[in-house]
Amino acid sequence: MNRTVFFDRVRARPFGGSLSQPQVEGLTAILDAAERHSVKDTHHVADILAQVHHETGGYMLGIKETVYASHTDKNPSDATVKARLEAAWAKGRLSWVKTPYWRDGWFGRGPIQITHLDNYRKFEKRLGIPLTKNPSLALDPVHGADIAVVGMSEGLFTGKKLADFKFPAALSAQPKDHPRRIVNGADGTDSTIAKTHADFYAALEAAGWGKATATITPPPPERDYYTPADVHPPAAQPSWLANLVSALIAIFKRSAK
Repeated sequence: MNRTVFFDRVRARPFGGSLSQPQVEGLTAILDAAERHSVKDTHHVADILAQVHHETGGYMLGIKETVYASHTDKNPSDATVKARLEAAWAKGRLSWVKTPYWRDGWFGRGPIQITHLDNYRKFEKRLGIPLTKNPSLALDPVHGADIAVVGMSEGLFTGKKLADFKFPAALSAQPKDHPRRIVNGADGTDSTIAKTHADFYAALEAAGWGKATATITPPPPERDYYTPADVHPPAAQPSWLANLVSALIAIFKRSAK
């Protein structure tokens, strides 16, 4: 894959003409993770990128729950996150929450966020990352990318996985059959995800994702028809005429004595 071509394409769409350093780092981490985990299907990689783009507000690196695209502080303290969630819950804005999971620190973290202790344990077991001892490891670019790629590939977020969907048709499917369900329930973002998916897919295709790189085999070295400097030809053997002349000379020398 030609990553220069990829970054040139995504800089225009979906990033609107420029890329920040965190965006480059996040994109690179996801591409590396997709290669590391052998995600060959271009649509699958495009959907991972599109879902992360949405989940992080275009930031492309892991964030904490309650952080939005408009926030300049992408890594507030854990205490700040807990206070925000506590306030929202008290006002009835988290009506689906029965137990305040954030109080013990198990709020969302990552480019696709892990919430609740059970999910931290699940990814800890699958990836070998000590997330229950240090949940902030989900914010590490490499670990976060592994969480996103493996989680979507294996259905660890909602039970739905990339292979369950037929791309690109699934991008225009009814909500229950849309690939957004890999990460979240029906949340009104299906069309947004589909558009961003198309942008990433076009960039990956142009850059040659999944296509084998041609290996140029050098031609065999040309045969050397010259005698190397340190190799000498055998000495020439004397001819019969030379032998006869030498014998006659020897006879005359003996006669002259």
